[in-house]
Amino acid sequence: MVYQAILLLPLLGALLAGLLGKRINDHAAEYIATICLCFSALLSLYVFFFELPHLEAAKLVPLFQFLDSGTLQVDWAIRIDALTAVMLVVVTGVSSLVHVYSIGYMHHDPHRPRFFAYLSLFTFAMLALVTADNFVQMFFGWEGVGLCSYLLIGFWYKKPSANAAAIKAFIVNRVGDFGFALGIMAIFFVFGSLDFTTVFDAAKGFAGKTFSFAGQDVDILTTICLLLFMGAMGKSAQFMLHTWLPDAMEGPTPVSALIHAATMVTAGVFLVCRCSPLFELAPFALEVVTVIGATTAFFAATVGLFQNDIKRVIAYSTCSQLGYMFFAAGVGAYKAAMFHLFTHAFFKALLFLGAGSVIHALNDEQDMRKMGGVAKMIPATWALMVIGTLALTGFPFMAGFWSKDAIIESAYAAHSSVGMYAFALGIVAAGMTSFYSWRLIFMTFHGRYRGDPHDLDHIHDSPPVMLIPLVILAAGAVLAGILFEGSFIGHEQMEFWRGAIVNVHEHTALEARHHVPDWVIFSPAVVMLLGFVTAWYFYIEHPEWPAQMAAKQGPLYLFFYNKWYFDELYDFLFVRPAKRLGHFLWKTGDGKIIDGLGPDGVSAGIVDWTKQIVRLQSGFVYHYAFAMLIGVALLATWFTAGGAR
Repeated sequence: MVYQAILLLPLLGALLAGLLGKRINDHAAEYIATICLCFSALLSLYVFFFELPHLEAAKLVPLFQFLDSGTLQVDWAIRIDALTAVMLVVVTGVSSLVHVYSIGYMHHDPHRPRFFAYLSLFTFAMLALVTADNFVQMFFGWEGVGLCSYLLIGFWYKKPSANAAAIKAFIVNRVGDFGFALGIMAIFFVFGSLDFTTVFDAAKGFAGKTFSFAGQDVDILTTICLLLFMGAMGKSAQFMLHTWLPDAMEGPTPVSALIHAATMVTAGVFLVCRCSPLFELAPFALEVVTVIGATTAFFAATVGLFQNDIKRVIAYSTCSQLGYMFFAAGVGAYKAAMFHLFTHAFFKALLFLGAGSVIHALNDEQDMRKMGGVAKMIPATWALMVIGTLALTGFPFMAGFWSKDAIIESAYAAHSSVGMYAFALGIVAAGMTSFYSWRLIFMTFHGRYRGDPHDLDHIHDSPPVMLIPLVILAAGAVLAGILFEGSFIGHEQMEFWRGAIVNVHEHTALEARHHVPDWVIFSPAVVMLLGFVTAWYFYIEHPEWPAQMAAKQGPLYLFFYNKWYFDELYDFLFVRPAKRLGHFLWKTGDGKIIDGLGPDGVSAGIVDWTKQIVRLQSGFVYHYAFAMLIGVALLATWFTAGGAR
């Protein structure tokens, strides 16, 4: 019952908070949802620490038959292995802390029951995804988190910007999900099953086999993996399908921490690692994963350099760190990718919730240009965000140091062209990460206060209900790397990952990283220090310089500040043509042709004929007698002609 409780407790909390929210008071609704999540998190920790060490192979807990249609038979079952256990801890741990934090952050909102119902429902969908034993069940959770993200991003639906951001997230994710759905269909067509074990065991027999498409022989497994990765790109906001992520900051800050730090956006990484037996047999697909991941890490870091919204800076940081996870998986270091996913959850959730604490203290201000000099007024928030920044930038012995450095070293150790591409961009992105992370700290907490002077008397630290989750996350940001490095990627990795469907065909990159040159090992630390010094020089020593440089509106600054003009490009290529096509089909196709010649045209014709017929009713008897005479003549003619035949 432990596994069922982990999955169903969030659903129970969502139903109770959502359906009974109007009958019970707001506090009861949020407490019920939070307690359910906390119990689920405690049970997940129990599975991770006490049951996982004793699992020799993946454990299946069948619940019920999900689908039975012809040859397609799908059971709903909970799959427990190391990969699932890691995700259970991440999802329920971060979600429970976000629930607790939200009690304080959302205390003024009149719709708290609905908010907590959405949070809990999102967590249930994410748990359904990570515990799936087949692709259909995974797709159910996949679409569930997409729906809940739409609801949470657009929670403040009276704001047009929130509605636009929610729709944008939903549509962009549908692009990726279309590829994911095609991949699942292709898997069923090729293997005749959607069960993970059946598909992965049969995959070797299809290695190198092709099918004919458009006159070309195309590799079957490569096609399937690229379609699956298309879904991962959308959900994890990778390069070209990333545009929804920064706009999603329109949702409440706890939503940003839950969805965009530790849970939904990591679903794509989880998918690639879960399907590693397929990807290992499709080398070209792995190269694509590496290139897209490395490009994303670099691209998002460049954009984060000049963003002024505190949440958007952290959002682009998330996008960049997801790129690291993907190119780790691309070079075969799946365990390092999962390790970075695990450590990243702590310090990125810490930074998002810390940003929420800053916004809460500054009366909902999010523009860093209107902050500054508040470190002494909110010292707890400042200290906790510094810890998160140290972990993110890879400061020695913090969580990010162990996982991110392992990824960079593995990329170099892969000794491939795409590996070196990922290594080079990963190093550059690490330096930029350090710069924009410390830029955020310096602009937010140091220097002079640039906001309204009248607000200074009201700035204060957050209440304990908001700070306690930050303290727990800070502990994870400090200790998660050093405590679990051995289990994830160290000397205990074989025992830890046994029975998990991850890295079945052992790669050499993760092991070869122990033999890379010293300059590779020290490169991340050097660029991290360089980024810190540069940020200090620009924002502490010469704080007037950034504003002067921004005022010049140089081409490189505008290119990065406008996010490589992806939004403008997509607006030109897709949005405007789609709107023009829709308007044409609406006005011309539907209005003039379908309605004009169809229902509207027929009804208008009937009305016209009716008006003409009505005119015959003149009221004069001789008109009616004349009409009757004509009728008799016509009938006589008809009968005469008929008789002649």
